[in-house]
Amino acid sequence: MFTGIDEVEWASMKHAYGPADDVPALLHGLASADPAERESALDGMYGAVHHQGNVYACTLACIPFLFELAVDPGIGDRGGVVELLTSIGGIDLDEDEEDGLDELDEDEIEGVANYAMAAAAVSAGSAVFLELVADEDPGVRLAAPLALATLHTRPGTVLALLRERLPVEADDEVRLALVEAAGRIALRHRALAGRATDWLSRLAAEAYPPGLRLAALAQLARCAPGALPGDVVPVVSGLLRELRSGPARPEPPAAQPPGGEEAAADRATAPTLVGQLRELSAEGPAGRTTPWAADLLRTLHVGLDDRVADRTALLADQLRSPDPRQRIDAVRMSSGLMRAWRGNHEDLVRLVGVQLADPEHRLAEAASYALEDLFHLAAPAGDALAARVAADPGAWVKEWASGPPGLGSSVKALAGLGDARVLPALAAALERPEVPHDVGFAIRCLGDAAAPLAGVLCRRLGEVGLDESLYDRAKPLLAGVTALRAGEAAPEVLRVLRGAPEYRGEWLRTAALRALGSFGPAAHCAVPELRHLMGRPGTAVATEAAEALWAVTGDAETVLPVLAEGLRAEQMRDCRAAVSALGALGPRAGAVVPRLRALLAHEELWLRVEAASALWEITGRAADLVPVLLSAWEKNCHVRVRVAECLARMGPDGAGSDAIRVLRAELLSVRRHKAMDGGSGSHDTYEDEKLLALCRRALPEDTGKGTTS
Repeated sequence: MFTGIDEVEWASMKHAYGPADDVPALLHGLASADPAERESALDGMYGAVHHQGNVYACTLACIPFLFELAVDPGIGDRGGVVELLTSIGGIDLDEDEEDGLDELDEDEIEGVANYAMAAAAVSAGSAVFLELVADEDPGVRLAAPLALATLHTRPGTVLALLRERLPVEADDEVRLALVEAAGRIALRHRALAGRATDWLSRLAAEAYPPGLRLAALAQLARCAPGALPGDVVPVVSGLLRELRSGPARPEPPAAQPPGGEEAAADRATAPTLVGQLRELSAEGPAGRTTPWAADLLRTLHVGLDDRVADRTALLADQLRSPDPRQRIDAVRMSSGLMRAWRGNHEDLVRLVGVQLADPEHRLAEAASYALEDLFHLAAPAGDALAARVAADPGAWVKEWASGPPGLGSSVKALAGLGDARVLPALAAALERPEVPHDVGFAIRCLGDAAAPLAGVLCRRLGEVGLDESLYDRAKPLLAGVTALRAGEAAPEVLRVLRGAPEYRGEWLRTAALRALGSFGPAAHCAVPELRHLMGRPGTAVATEAAEALWAVTGDAETVLPVLAEGLRAEQMRDCRAAVSALGALGPRAGAVVPRLRALLAHEELWLRVEAASALWEITGRAADLVPVLLSAWEKNCHVRVRVAECLARMGPDGAGSDAIRVLRAELLSVRRHKAMDGGSGSHDTYEDEKLLALCRRALPEDTGKGTTS
């Protein structure tokens, strides 16, 4: 085995962590009789040789040796080797990458070339996978179908083989892999999509086992959603009930590696990434009749895409399942649906709220996290949240191994609703030696309902020492008094402002100045300090102090020159802050209108938007501003809330017909404006709901209802 491996100049190559002279040892490790050594070697291959999907020269050099391993029946864990080959050779370059080679640097060109060579090399050897679909090792049979669908150059032959293999395959999960491979072929090869879809449709409709029918429906959703039956939700719900009625899968016995308990202890002290992933994936399936059902349902949901009503009905059925594990999956998928898609989510939220009282801890926690980022959309679960918060004071605050403590997810969710029943939890959090970092956020959500907390906020702010930890200790308290506009805290805020240490001092001053500005005239005691901080116009602190002074005194004559000088700030964020502050002055800032108009053509999009918004506040003339705002709207979804705020202040008459068309189109969209595949921010749902409300406000009263959330 590995003929010629010593002739490869491994030391002249590199992988993610340096010279590739350790690659031969990894390859030999994959051939080891010791399962722990094989696992460690596979971990090393993914961690260094194929790091984050990259293909290096040493990765290419490994391909022939990986094929040797894949076809040798004496090697263990060959399924993992087949998966590694599939990953190395299965990276598709899109047309933009291929056409844009002239714009790449030398390293990037080499990387693109490596991907292409890897795809060619693995595809050239992919005929061996035809034999592996009937291998004695079920792990190999499980990996081979996807390898064929991804890499083989004759997809028609592969599709025929998948159909031939299905009736004779005994392993349930391998049968599902055969179906998944057919879906992959339909997506990658449109000429074969009809044949694949016909087969999948028959599998979904005929008297096959429920798991196989569910797998076929999932693949139809991916590659041919139009071929799904009109009653897909009741069909899937029925299949799930059939699956649940099967015998429970026994808990797997704890496997002992070679060497017994001592070897097991050694492995526990130095787990591999691959091993950890296997353990994590095993946690969910234990005790289930169908551990793969969750993956099929996720695939089905992705395929259903914008069919929000169907997905909601399916999730509602899953959330009523007697199986708590299936409800955990449903809660997580419900969270993903509500984060990315608009619609009427009331019933779904209510059902997620029901899970908060479940004795299964993981289910209740999953429900709590799902509700945390919904803000007012979590209202149907409000009573359930309040009951959970009241029943478990120990969960009001979470401690972390590193970093400051934070509020528990149920507390944050209840606060996000503006529900005063969260006040006892927040009051207790404010009495802790270290105040949770997100208390200020929760108080801002509560608004006036949090007024009873003003006294303890002021007291705790007065107790904070003026040392290097001041920022961490004072920030949540400053955020709280700012949200409440608690003017009685002005002396304590001023003390913090004057005592700001060098460490994070700039951030601390910003927070303190914002607090003083929020107090308005109640912060009159801070006027001398604010005037002093304005002494260096053009700096961030001068602009922030001027903005606060305007809020406290209304003295436009004093602050206008400082804010105007802020337009020359080197940092873009500081310039934007000055523009925004000038807009707050309204017509009193008329002298800077020419300079603000010049910013409408600035290369920085956010600055253009701030300038347009400020000019509207100062001049009340919208004609030349709306095109700037709408251009930014189209170019960057993240700026849409800010644009909509300005258009809403203009009203339909000021915004004009072009803006009305854009706003109506936004309201008709089912997808949330910042929804991204693979992730989202904690405030994305909140921001999207705010955008919808602003769009409705900016439109004539009898139009623009659009989607409901």
